[in-house]
Amino acid sequence: MIEKLIAEMIAYYKGDARRIQHFLKVHSFSRTIALLEGVDEKTRFTLEAAAVVHDIGIHISEEKYGSCAGPYQELEGPPLAEAMLNRLGFPEAVTERISYIVGHHHTYMDIDGIDYRILVEADFLVNLFEDDAPKTAVENALQKIFRTETGKQFCREMFGV
Repeated sequence: MIEKLIAEMIAYYKGDARRIQHFLKVHSFSRTIALLEGVDEKTRFTLEAAAVVHDIGIHISEEKYGSCAGPYQELEGPPLAEAMLNRLGFPEAVTERISYIVGHHHTYMDIDGIDYRILVEADFLVNLFEDDAPKTAVENALQKIFRTETGKQFCREMFGV
């Protein structure tokens, strides 16, 4: 199912290679962190699907608000993710959890599960690189965002902090 979801998202982002590359990297880090942290298969499945669709609201946010800011993505993304997941036959409980994560993935307080936690960490790893963040921003994220041992290790090793 994850592979079909990836194919759907590539078609959804047709012509936007940057966004396709982004979600593929977030998915890869999410999956790897989850495996190394010993996350159970059901939670990992939810996490992987959430990683694939986490930014699904970005284009509509740009169209409606002229911005892809996090709050707009969190508002616009869940209905789009739900429609896609339902069309592909994802279980209702999984779709509900993914919708919640998509609707909160730029909210870093009250992270309520390892799936949500790992997605945030994976997205930060990719965004810090893609945004060419200064070392101080990396150090700040390492201190304030990262909680999993694998996420912290990846951040330290990727950015040399």
